[in-house]
Amino acid sequence: MDDYFEANRRHWDELVPIHQASAYYEIEAFRAGKLSLRALEREELGDVAGKTLLHLQCHFGLDTMSWARLGATVTGADFSPVAISAARSLAEEIAIEARFVESDVYSLPEKLDGEFDIVFTSYGTYFWLPDLSRWAEVIRHFLAPGGTFYIADFHPTSGMLEDSEEGLRLQYPYFGSGEPLLIEEDGTYADREAKVNNRTTYSWPHPLGEIVTALIEAGLRIEYVHEFDYSPEQWFRNMDQGDDGMWRLRETSPSVPLLFSIRATNPPLS
Repeated sequence: MDDYFEANRRHWDELVPIHQASAYYEIEAFRAGKLSLRALEREELGDVAGKTLLHLQCHFGLDTMSWARLGATVTGADFSPVAISAARSLAEEIAIEARFVESDVYSLPEKLDGEFDIVFTSYGTYFWLPDLSRWAEVIRHFLAPGGTFYIADFHPTSGMLEDSEEGLRLQYPYFGSGEPLLIEEDGTYADREAKVNNRTTYSWPHPLGEIVTALIEAGLRIEYVHEFDYSPEQWFRNMDQGDDGMWRLRETSPSVPLLFSIRATNPPLS
């Protein structure tokens, strides 16, 4: 497993400067005060002012710092030292109070103390993790009694699909076997034309039922599971971008879920 994680870390280390320079992340607009958060997570998570928030798998911290701009006391964690260094530098440059911790999800309880009102994660997270039961236990570990966990991420169904000349086709499994999928891709979601040397990554399919069940078995109470027919990224060629900035499959394609969100709570002490 260490070899898989190390390959993924090298990949994400290399992506940090590419993403910082990309139009996708709009760094200059962020420096000027723009939030990187999308309407979905802002509306569903609600007011964070005065609350403590832990952001898992935060990359180089734009969403973490956006929650800080909305009034939260924030901590971001990521396994990429390059990403954490970039996050710390940007936070200092633009005078945002934010703490960043270099750690993979599973090791975080050994590197970070305390409980949080909110644990947050989004867009490209759970499928980098082989064991969702441990993931959910980490979330429960850091949630204060009565605290909220929130995730918005790509639907497992969307991860099964791939473009072909004939349209979308089923390419990847929905149910995991415990073994990772080896993926080698050129470019990155933020810059399709970027040259990436560390192209090999490993990820693990997890069906939606597994995600929900892991959270329940860790002791969290599920408030809702929402599914959506849009995505913040253009995964496939036959997608059009709406006025809300989200991408949807054209009407000639079958309806499939592309995004989901879950809100759960850690039961308060009796």
